[in-house]
Amino acid sequence: MVIYSLDPASDGSWNIRRAGTVLFSQLRLGPAIQLAREVARDEHLRSGRSIGVEMPGPASTIRLAQYARPCVAPQSAVA
Repeated sequence: MVIYSLDPASDGSWNIRRAGTVLFSQLRLGPAIQLAREVARDEHLRSGRSIGVEMPGPASTIRLAQYARPCVAPQSAVA
């Protein structure tokens, strides 16, 4: 699963990262969440991969969104 993460910056703004690389920086929290979800959803729709969006919480990571691969229903035999 690919993870987009929101990380707080020292100046109080937020960054969006993917695989440790900062993609967007100096965002307010609300717009950062919206943008991270939009980018993750777009990547999921284009690639079909499972994508998640997370941010740090007070005790553990908070999952903000998850776009999973669609379930493939087993094909039944047609007689």
